[in-house]
Amino acid sequence: MADKFAVVTGASSGIGYNLAKVFAENGYDLIVNAEDAGIQTAAADLKALGVSVTPVQADLATFEGCKEFWQHVEASGRTLDAIAINAGVGVGGLFAETDLQKEINIVRLNCESTVHIAKYAVQKMVKQGSGKILITSSIAGEMVAPKEAVYAASKAFDLSFSKSLRYELKDTGVTVTALQPGPTDTNFFNRADLGDTKAGTEGKKESEPYEVAKQGFKALMDGEDHVYSASWKTKLEGAIMGVVPDSLVGKMHESMTEPANK
Repeated sequence: MADKFAVVTGASSGIGYNLAKVFAENGYDLIVNAEDAGIQTAAADLKALGVSVTPVQADLATFEGCKEFWQHVEASGRTLDAIAINAGVGVGGLFAETDLQKEINIVRLNCESTVHIAKYAVQKMVKQGSGKILITSSIAGEMVAPKEAVYAASKAFDLSFSKSLRYELKDTGVTVTALQPGPTDTNFFNRADLGDTKAGTEGKKESEPYEVAKQGFKALMDGEDHVYSASWKTKLEGAIMGVVPDSLVGKMHESMTEPANK
């Protein structure tokens, strides 16, 4: 058993899996979660790094799924050194045409479950007097994002929530860091029906999920408020986001969410 213990949600693949990998490489025992059965395979891979890994398959888009997941965290009896609240999903397309149930699921997973899991983690860490919380937002959370309107809004929620929590907890020994990736080479775009777009083909090649995770982990350990990761282009976009007019940002984003063969 390692001295350090962390929890990562949405850890069966992509950025979440790589966050768990970086924690494991730094000697953290883990509880990892995902809604899909792939979390079992992911856990087996992570155990090979020499730490204890407990997989919990639960759908955090449901209230009961969040409760069930947290029961496993409490049952560990461990001090919670760090948590990466990462589980999330997207849907692409014009809002007038997209599926309502899929977008309600975005709100439930990206927003409601973030609040639900953060409530448990914050209360536990404040009682401990220490802890580090990483919340996965997105650079899209600061953008006008046509064809990702609900997703971008959900990530704006996560970013605002992270900033406010950070201020509330400033004297408690608990830090909160927002991770803001740009397009990353994961299965996100295919799952969001954006696989045949510039973002889902060319754009995602700009950042590898392991690099995103490493930068997120470092920012978390350093107690930073947020980090744009991982490509230089994402960092540049983040730096100018408050300067460029919304109309131009929207036009740029629209070009990335158009089908690549159009």
